[in-house]
Amino acid sequence: MDLQIKGRTALVTGGTKGIGRAIVDTFVAEGANVAFCARDAGEVAATEAALANSGSTVVGTVMDVRDADAISRWVDDSAKLFGGIDMIVSNVSALAIPDTPENWVESLEVDLMGTVRLVTASIPYLEKSDAPSIVAISSVSGREVDFASGPYGTVKTAIIGYIAGVAFQLAEKGIRANTVSPGNTYHAGGVWPSIEADNPELFKFAMDLNPTHRMGTAQEIASSVVFISSPLSSRTTGANLLIDGALTRGIQF
Repeated sequence: MDLQIKGRTALVTGGTKGIGRAIVDTFVAEGANVAFCARDAGEVAATEAALANSGSTVVGTVMDVRDADAISRWVDDSAKLFGGIDMIVSNVSALAIPDTPENWVESLEVDLMGTVRLVTASIPYLEKSDAPSIVAISSVSGREVDFASGPYGTVKTAIIGYIAGVAFQLAEKGIRANTVSPGNTYHAGGVWPSIEADNPELFKFAMDLNPTHRMGTAQEIASSVVFISSPLSSRTTGANLLIDGALTRGIQF
């Protein structure tokens, strides 16, 4: 299936590992050019090197999404380099789960305001695209109460509400905006391997909740993110796409 994104440009925050890296890889596999960012210089360089011969232009930037000025510069520089921006994915998360004052600040600054700043900086460029798309990564923890309720879950709920508003506000301009809410996703460097090692009871509890008897993979999430970003999903906006293996029980209206 041709997703019609070959030669288009995507921006991805948190693009060096886990779901973010899988999203970058999938955009590249479909022929898109990608600008991505992350905080670790070594991981940024390694990701660029791994994709250097992919046939797409892939440029990484060392950046912290808590820095509003840095986000604006990154978006402007990427648009200048690639001649525009077509798709953005706000993926980065502080993964600040324990209910502490510090984690509330981290979740608000990284997860929520990182998304807001990326969207705000990108809108002028998305307005010039003929297939503009915004995707923000939320979580099933943003839809229902679970062990991650608190700073993480509350802010993931806020992201869904924010993007729904963005979708409504920008619909007349043809800019689509959606959230993708993964369920438990197991990947190297993610939260679940550490929980498996440090809290096996919680890990077993989480596994037992899912009727598929397994956790998702980063690639399973990325494939849906890239599809919903593409022109083939042109009528999808204001949606919250659950990718959770039937983990959540509530009916989503």
